Formats: sequence, structure tokens, C-alpha cells
Amino acid sequence: MKPVVLDFSATWCGPCRMQKPILEELEKQYADKVEFKVIDVDENQELATKYGIHAVPTLIIEKDGVEVKRYMGVTQGSVLAAEIDKVL
Repeated sequence: MKPVVLDFSATWCGPCRMQKPILEELEKQYADKVEFKVIDVDENQELATKYGIHAVPTLIIEKDGVEVKRYMGVTQGSVLAAEIDKVL
């Protein structure tokens, strides 16, 4: 099972728009190894509640369905890549 990066964001969120190109770059870098999912909190309130999302953007890295790391706010690609490398 591939690790998953969950990107909880919203269309109206400025920092989410700043996070997007960082995640797109990582998605290219880890294309075959990691699954990236964008979750709009306005359209998926139930899922956002399940994960306890209080602010966007929130990024959650999961391995085997278990949360291993959570970042709130815009997170640098190098920080995310280092954490992804740990779970691969």
C-alpha cells in the first residue's frame, strides 16, 4: 500500500493556493511511490471532521491507513519530501 498525502484545503484559501504548486512538484517527484489526494473541506465536511481539521491548508501523511505526520499551514517541499522519504 502506497503512502498517501492528504491535502485538506479550500478554494477561498490563499495559503492553500501557495501550497498547491509545492504539492504538484512533489506529486511529479513521487509519481509512482505516493498517492496525493486533494480534499476540499467545504465539499467534504464529514471527512474534515473525521480528521479533526481546524485550519487549511492541513497536510496529513498516512502510511498503511495510519497518520504518521500532520502539517498545518503552508509547508515547504523539502520538509514534506524528508517526511515522505521516511515512510517509503
